[in-house]
Amino acid sequence: MDLDDEICLCFHVTRRKVENFIRVERPGRAGQLSECFGAGTGCGWCRPFLQQLFDAAAERGDLPEMTLMTAEEYARQRAEYRASSGSD
Repeated sequence: MDLDDEICLCFHVTRRKVENFIRVERPGRAGQLSECFGAGTGCGWCRPFLQQLFDAAAERGDLPEMTLMTAEEYARQRAEYRASSGSD
């Protein structure tokens, strides 16, 4: 996942925006990432990924490489998540 790929697809929040928010605002808990353009407040798919970014920054002071999947795979898995949870 590249920096300019959307991590929150509901509100079109990119990974770059979230990482910059973490660096500048230094949130005390992962839930405060919602203040970054509403990230994580839609369908909920991105919450584990937001938590991963938050945890890595809190533990190591840096942000992880999220190269496990492409943006297309991320979007496909989110579509499956939404279909299975009944979120339209």
